[in-house]
Amino acid sequence: MIKNKVIVVTGASSGIGKALSEKLVEEGARVLGLCRRVEEVPSGVEGYACDLGDEGSVRDFFEGVDRLDGLVNNAGVAYLSSIMDGSLEDWDTMWKVNVRALALCSQLALKKFSTAGQIINVSSMSGHRVPPSGGFYSPTKFAVKAITESLRLELRQAKNASRVSSVSPGFVETPLLDDYFSGREEDLKKTKQAMKMLDAGDVADVILNILKTPLHVEVGDVQLRSVEQNV
Repeated sequence: MIKNKVIVVTGASSGIGKALSEKLVEEGARVLGLCRRVEEVPSGVEGYACDLGDEGSVRDFFEGVDRLDGLVNNAGVAYLSSIMDGSLEDWDTMWKVNVRALALCSQLALKKFSTAGQIINVSSMSGHRVPPSGGFYSPTKFAVKAITESLRLELRQAKNASRVSSVSPGFVETPLLDDYFSGREEDLKKTKQAMKMLDAGDVADVILNILKTPLHVEVGDVQLRSVEQNV
């Protein structure tokens, strides 16, 4: 049951986070949406402006929360920034948002769970194999995979019944793609012509199903992609 549960969704103003937040509100949940553009969160979502790359901003939000039942770490940044000549600024931004903020939000949310809660990390197929374009984005998603499993083991050792899962989509039609293909717009156009990508709602439905699983069921990771995506 999701009705009346309090769930935090990061990156709630666009893409997967926005689609998920809408579905959660329809299910009767109280949704706290962390994002940069609070004016763009769906109707019924309580929007909170939060810079996930800033530790103080993240801590301030969680300190103001009374209780939580779930956290969906959806926010992410994707730049095509290579290991050979990518900028340190791009690397730092991706690491702070995709990895450090995800871990910090998880740590702080666990302290607010009144009973056994649920954490779902939105990862990527790039956390399971390195795409041909390579770059620093993929290592951040491999880190998400490791954090998810590390936290699962820690929870079991602590006899904590909270659950942690991840969802790893391939190409999804969201604004994140525009950032990833910045400067390669023609490549993005060809990619979209070559396949019907997942849409944000497809991924949101998978997350919603995980949130509805019985308390004794823990989903490890769900990999999903368009049937037309080869890798």
